[in-house]
This record gives sequence, structure tokens and C-alpha cells, in this order.
Amino acid sequence: MNRLVSFQIDGGTYGIDALSVIEILRPQALTPVPRAPASVAGLLNLRGQIIAAISLRERLGLEGRPDGMNIIVRTPEGPASLLVDRIGDVLACDPAQWSLPPDTLPAALRGLVVGSYHFPDRLLLVVDADHAAHPEGTGVLS
Repeated sequence: MNRLVSFQIDGGTYGIDALSVIEILRPQALTPVPRAPASVAGLLNLRGQIIAAISLRERLGLEGRPDGMNIIVRTPEGPASLLVDRIGDVLACDPAQWSLPPDTLPAALRGLVVGSYHFPDRLLLVVDADHAAHPEGTGVLS
């Protein structure tokens, strides 16, 4: 079974590999970063470590304030925060339910979404944590 931390953004259900998640935090004070890509909502101080907070709403091409919950994830460059609207449950997903991303996926989601799981009541899109933590596919603050 694959374990995913589920979350919602703009009514859609998404998931991220639970092994890449360090912790979940309530909304945090963010320090703006001048001239950073629009998806960099700011920087947060996590017990003395400064990390970038990436708005998944912005990365998905959605409007709205990036003041939701923080999913702190591991990336090759270090931890990053992914801002989401709401946190769901940790789900055990049967690999038999896995499928590649649908062909109809909007351009903003390509590269971020690596696949999906079909549940009786919803479709869960699986987000790649490393890719999501890099605004516009570049380094975190480049």
C-alpha cells in the first residue's frame, strides 16, 4: 500500500507521498521575498531554519490567498513548505487503483501531478513534492 497525505485546494483533492512529509503546520507568519516568483508566498522560520513557502494555489494557476496549512516536505535542496487550503487524512492507497495523469489535465498541473487514484467518491491527484517545491520548475528562489 502507498500512503499519501491528502489535502484540498479549491475543492480538488490531492495527495503527496507520506514519506516526503516532515510535518504539518497551521498557518504561519511569512516574510515576503522581493522579486521572487509569484508562487513563493514568502519565507518562514521553522525552529531557526528559514524555508520557502510555496503556494500550491499559485502553482496550480488558481487565485486566492496562500494562507492555509503548511505541509513541510523534504526536497534535495532541503525542506520546503507547500501551502494548501486544508489537510485531509493519511490514506492507504492500493497500487491497483493507480493510473497515470488524465490526458485532459490542465497545463498548470502537468509536471506537478504524477498520477491519480480513483476512489468511489472522488479522484485523488498525486503531486510530486520535489517538483511542487520549485516555483515554475526552477530552484526554490531562483
